[in-house]
Amino acid sequence: MGNRAKQRSSTLRQRQVLFPFLLPLFCGAFSEQISYSIPEEMARGSVVGNLTKDLGLSVQDLLTRNLRVSAEKQYFTINAENGNLLVSGRIDRESLCPLNPVCVLPLEIVAENPLNVFHINVMIEDINDNPPSFPQNSVVLQINELAIPGARFGLESAIDADVGLNCLQSYQLSYNEHFSLMKRNKTEGKNTPELLLEKPLDRERQSSHLLVLTAVDGGDPVRTGTTQIRIEVTDANDNPPVFSQDVYKVSLPENLPSGTSVLKVTATDQDEGINAEITYSFKILGDVGNMFMLDHQSGEVKSKNPIDFEISSSYTINIEAKDGGGMATECKILLEILDENDNAPEVVFTSVSSSIMEDAEPGTVIALFKTHDKDSGENGQVSCLIKEKVPFRIQSSANNYYKLVTDGTLDREQTPEYNVTITATDRGKPPLSSSITITLHIGDVNDNPPVFQQSAYLVHVPENNPPGASIAQVSASDPDLGPNGLISYSIVASDLEPRALSSYVSVNAQSGVLFAQRALDHEHLRAFQLTLQARDQGSPALSTNVSLRVLVTDRNDNAPRVLYPALGPDGSALFDTVPRAAQPGYLVTKVVAVDADSGHNAWLSYHVLQASEPGLFSLGLRTGEVRTARALGDRDAIRQRLLVSVRDGGQPPLSATATLHLVFADSLQEQAPPNTDWRFSQAQRPGTSGSQNGDETGTWPNNQFDTEMLQAMILASASEAADGSSTLGGGAGTMGLSARYGPQFTLQHVPDYRQNVYIPGSNATLTNAAGKRDGKAPASSNGNKKKSGKKEKK
Repeated sequence: MGNRAKQRSSTLRQRQVLFPFLLPLFCGAFSEQISYSIPEEMARGSVVGNLTKDLGLSVQDLLTRNLRVSAEKQYFTINAENGNLLVSGRIDRESLCPLNPVCVLPLEIVAENPLNVFHINVMIEDINDNPPSFPQNSVVLQINELAIPGARFGLESAIDADVGLNCLQSYQLSYNEHFSLMKRNKTEGKNTPELLLEKPLDRERQSSHLLVLTAVDGGDPVRTGTTQIRIEVTDANDNPPVFSQDVYKVSLPENLPSGTSVLKVTATDQDEGINAEITYSFKILGDVGNMFMLDHQSGEVKSKNPIDFEISSSYTINIEAKDGGGMATECKILLEILDENDNAPEVVFTSVSSSIMEDAEPGTVIALFKTHDKDSGENGQVSCLIKEKVPFRIQSSANNYYKLVTDGTLDREQTPEYNVTITATDRGKPPLSSSITITLHIGDVNDNPPVFQQSAYLVHVPENNPPGASIAQVSASDPDLGPNGLISYSIVASDLEPRALSSYVSVNAQSGVLFAQRALDHEHLRAFQLTLQARDQGSPALSTNVSLRVLVTDRNDNAPRVLYPALGPDGSALFDTVPRAAQPGYLVTKVVAVDADSGHNAWLSYHVLQASEPGLFSLGLRTGEVRTARALGDRDAIRQRLLVSVRDGGQPPLSATATLHLVFADSLQEQAPPNTDWRFSQAQRPGTSGSQNGDETGTWPNNQFDTEMLQAMILASASEAADGSSTLGGGAGTMGLSARYGPQFTLQHVPDYRQNVYIPGSNATLTNAAGKRDGKAPASSNGNKKKSGKKEKK
């Protein structure tokens, strides 16, 4: 048997016929439907056909396109090396297609990149692997001895699961002089054997007969099945039961509860007594006995278990009626099961893209799925829809296949994933539906540049910071993922010198923290501008710039600096003369000081620490002006000394001290120095200790400190001019200095140092008051300076 099956399988493979026709493809192309024909029970690994050749694919497509078989049960597989379609499981035609002469297995061959599906039919041909078999190995027939020749007695038919020539073809009966075999065609088209009585029986002569009935199929080699028939000759009963119909036809809806009446058959017998008592029984049980039950007395057939159209759409029931004398007859019930819409459609995904990029074009295929409904007719017709409002739609294809495609713009940053629910609904009444939800993850594209948390940054950094200190941090966000959202920071522009930039500041590329590379000095650099860039790691990379301004704030790190009074060139102290007749409020002199700091740190105040005659002089808190507080008394000393403290407004405050030497005289000549010119010469002007230029011509000094001192004095005069309180005389353009210091010190020689003088109540300096100086009439000054190197008379 094994050699014969192998030989037949080989023969059938040589007779394979391909039937290509065109069907729409899922990606805009066309695929061929291929049909193969193979015998059942082929060995595992047997070749059905070559898909790469028949589908027009290359061997490389087997791996790159992930060619695979999509089926509910894997009877076949694909050889990834050569594309052969191989048998991978036992193929039994009788199990796959019971009672069906044509057995076709539909296959879907799915390919990716792009997504395609190829429809293939594999026709399973029958081999003679099932012999005919009778329901019972032996049967007993009771035949009355009065039965006349020509009487017929029905026998149970044999069953053969094979089809075509391999199925049951004929019956043979062992020789017996009383009986022969008669065949008649029944409605179902099978040969039903009947015994034909050839000669009268005599129970007293022979009470029983043993026959052998053989069923023969048409296979090669022939297979047979046998059953023994025991004939028991009974006493006379000359009328068999007669059914009201030979064939009953009934339609029954599925899903009826157990115990539902199907049909009641009726037979009558013209005999009397026990010979007219009829009992009913199933002639052939099989599946009928599992699904139905029969009342042996009434002939009523009822459902035993729920009837399912999807399991079987029809049943043939043979019922035998037998009287008490042993005579029997049979009828047939043809039961048609009517389909009810009791099966919801199913949705099965055959392929789903692992990732969908957010820049996918509309119409991009995302997934392939198919629907299946076990019901028939309109109950099995399915439509699909998506209930949610999502950028996807369903596109119908062939053979209950559908494509899920994009139908709008995707934005991962707005919606990183979608839960798409596909609902399949049939056309039954009422309709049934089922849903399946898949989660689609949207892949990231670098479509978002980094965004800073602020449109611009303003940073205040106190001066004298330690080098390497963190002074600010910028932060940007990028909603993209992975490298597309990984941000690095850098400085791309600055108003500092390019070569000096790296010595001032740096930025951490990962954190955005800005570091000072050196200690910043407000007096040297008050502000600078940076342009920082946030750049992601996408391809191509996206970036955003932001402006950051650094204001170096002042600390009180500079003490006031007294420019006047100062020591003379020879180190001796200078003195100022005061007329004896000076009235209260007379301007004697002015303490001049500057502070390199800014704001409150440079707001100076003047205080008397010591005085020879307390109460004789007053000191302006903010101006530093020394005025007479009262008239000189007879008991007051001619020579007076004031120790003045100059204090800034910082916290804590810093200070400096200056000593004033004041001399009262009736006239200026009384204390005049040898120089008859009352203007200070270049050697006599206020300056640093030991400042000797030796130039009497009045040229501008070249000593830096002396220059600063004079500038501060000029600045003080400018302050007076600004508020209209100046008492220092002088002509226009000299700010009241030419009367005391000579015409060589005019505004055209003086750099503007007014920014070092703080105007209380505002952030302005004296530069803001420049417009107020013009037009003010300067007051005259009666003060003079003299050296106090020698002891003076009172």
